[in-house]
Amino acid sequence: MKETITFDHFVRLLGYGLLVLAIMWLVNYLGGVLLPFAVAWLLAYMLYPVVKFVQVRLHVPGRVLSIIVTLLFVIAIITTVVWLIVPPMIEQFRKLGELATAYIHESAQIDSIPRAVQQWSQQHRAELEDFVSSDYFKSGIKEILPRMFTVLGQTYSIIVSITASLITLLYMFFILMDYEYLTDSWIKIFPKKSRPFWRSLASDAERELNNYIRGQSLVALIMGILFCIGFTIIDFPMAIGLGILIGILDLVPYLHTFALIPTALLALLKAADTGQNFWVIFAMAVAVFAIVQVIIDMVVTPKVMGHAMGLNPAILLLSLSVWGALLGFTGLIIALPLTTLLMAYYQRYITRENEDTAPETQQLSPQSENSSQ
Repeated sequence: MKETITFDHFVRLLGYGLLVLAIMWLVNYLGGVLLPFAVAWLLAYMLYPVVKFVQVRLHVPGRVLSIIVTLLFVIAIITTVVWLIVPPMIEQFRKLGELATAYIHESAQIDSIPRAVQQWSQQHRAELEDFVSSDYFKSGIKEILPRMFTVLGQTYSIIVSITASLITLLYMFFILMDYEYLTDSWIKIFPKKSRPFWRSLASDAERELNNYIRGQSLVALIMGILFCIGFTIIDFPMAIGLGILIGILDLVPYLHTFALIPTALLALLKAADTGQNFWVIFAMAVAVFAIVQVIIDMVVTPKVMGHAMGLNPAILLLSLSVWGALLGFTGLIIALPLTTLLMAYYQRYITRENEDTAPETQQLSPQSENSSQ
């Protein structure tokens, strides 16, 4: 080592390490408070170009009015997408309920389900009383009550989440108000000698995040189009709406697999409506899922994300596998930008490839000057 590590230097390094651990513990402890702010900053980062376009190109006076116009535009887009998906889904479920009611009426010869339930309970009243007074029923109640309190706790969590969403929107509004000042002034929290490192780190992170958002949005768009085509070919119910829903879900990698639940319900609806075999319809839908997933994983994602992130397709697939195994679902989300950042800083600070290329350029410059003379 070129530099001798003195005791003072060692104490300083130890202090920096303890400071990093303390910051990590504090962030973990205050995660519930910091998460809305982090989400608000990400939303502000994504909406800022639109706000600037509205303010500069559309000549909307004032930043506040530009933010309001942008939010109204985003709300209009979300409303349009919901209108394309939710009403057809509700109509399909209503039709499924009508088919189920008609099937019950025809098979069991029941005109009114509530009346049939009332008659059955009156006929078996003594048996029901014996069941209610049995130990089996009491033990079941003891097991159900804690679960009911769990449901109440989940309801409270939903209310807290809604409140946090409102706080997030408020954070986002104020961040967009002074976005330029905040993005230029945050570096001042670090000592002057370490500011170049943090500035370069922020610049690299911003570049990779831009590439990741553009690439993943294009992958989600292609996936949505492929699902729309596939479901239309097999004449699946609500083909376009379901394809749009899957494309939106794929903005978060592999979240679109949850679309198998409404797919099964729609397959059941088509089987009840047309008389076809449910398993045949559902198998055709699953085949569409499998074919599109193979195309996305083997062709689209390596090409699009590899070009956007500057990663070889093999390295890209390996990074998804490794980070998915280490961090689960979160690892799939951050795999590509984090891998790109790690590789960039490995080349900059470990292999120091930039330093190797610098002398070459300096040696070539005199030759170029002589040739020009």
